[in-house]
Amino acid sequence: MRPKFTAMNTNDSDKNSWLSRTIRPGHSLAVLLPIMATVFIAFLVIGIAMPVLPLHVHHGLELSTFVVGLVAGSQFAAAIASRLWAGRYADASGAKHAVIAGLIIAASGGLLYFLSLRFVAMPAISVTILLLGRALLGVGESFIITGAQSWGLAMLGVENTSKVLAWIGSAMFGAFAAGAPIGTALYARYDFPGIALATTLLPLATLLLVVPLRRTPSTVRARTGLLKVMAAVWVPGVGSALSSIGFGAVIAFSALLFVSRGWPAWPAFSLFALAFILTRLFLGHLADRFGGAKVALICVIVEAAGLGLMGLAPGLALALAGAALTGVGYSLVYPGLGVEAVHRVPAQSRGLAMGAYTAFLDVALGFGTAALGLLASVAGLNAVFIVSAVAALCAAPIAASFLRASARRMTRTSLAACG
Repeated sequence: MRPKFTAMNTNDSDKNSWLSRTIRPGHSLAVLLPIMATVFIAFLVIGIAMPVLPLHVHHGLELSTFVVGLVAGSQFAAAIASRLWAGRYADASGAKHAVIAGLIIAASGGLLYFLSLRFVAMPAISVTILLLGRALLGVGESFIITGAQSWGLAMLGVENTSKVLAWIGSAMFGAFAAGAPIGTALYARYDFPGIALATTLLPLATLLLVVPLRRTPSTVRARTGLLKVMAAVWVPGVGSALSSIGFGAVIAFSALLFVSRGWPAWPAFSLFALAFILTRLFLGHLADRFGGAKVALICVIVEAAGLGLMGLAPGLALALAGAALTGVGYSLVYPGLGVEAVHRVPAQSRGLAMGAYTAFLDVALGFGTAALGLLASVAGLNAVFIVSAVAALCAAPIAASFLRASARRMTRTSLAACG
């Protein structure tokens, strides 16, 4: 059941949205483009590190696959602690200020990357500093993406929730896709110092794009309690978390899986991200049009099929096909279930809602990725993708429950109209 505050507060606030009354549908992309560009440049730092961080930790520092999973997941674990903080900050201080704060924090993480290199001869110390740097990146990423989502929702209104989440997410994953080959090239030529330098400079360069942009006013008028917001978003959040375990498998272990089979390290994630981006760009509106639960239900099944294929494929072509299917499937689960989450909260708490909803994704990536690393050390890399496929399938009943609830509401509405 939706919280009682939903319908009244959401509709009233959208009438007062600072841009939703003036933007025509065809101009949505133009309005979001500066925010998407900001997200793209900022998230290049994460994309650059994705294919090479496991190699640096496993081959450079000679640490176990469990530590690889721990390092990859620590960014998301730190984001768990900061998502609600980022959401409150975006609601109270404005989305633009949240993005700026995130960029500064992310650049600080790059400086810790540099510091970790001074202790390569002592892997335990080096990886500890690296974990702290990843944690700062997690906090910075939390502020950047939560602020960007809140910024987009303030501009286009709640009726375009799926479009905002899909397109801003496309910019993020576009950065991941572009960052993978860039990171591979930097690592091959300059080793990990090149990655550290890019991680420090890119967020600072992004500030030059953000500062001139027009800010949106803060939305806090009557603060909604955290427990009410969590009650509204936790079910779609769990569904998003289950589907995101597969994403954690791809970012942390696809490079190791491909290298172990004698294939190039970077194409799997790049193809995953490319399929993800194209699906969101061309089909990102589907959840707004047909319902988030219906789109999410179909997509988790597609994602599970792709993950299973990656784990079992005997050849490179089939494994890449699995990566593409995983990208297509995963692409619309987050915005689909995000529609269900956002429609359950008032406008003045959408930043908090986005933070709370995305925190479930962080739980999956922060703890799930570390667990997958332990699984890989015991059962092998193939098992990581099979288990992730099963987790994605477990999100299907959650999406189906929203479909049943929607059908019941429609039935009650029809009976009331007939009566």
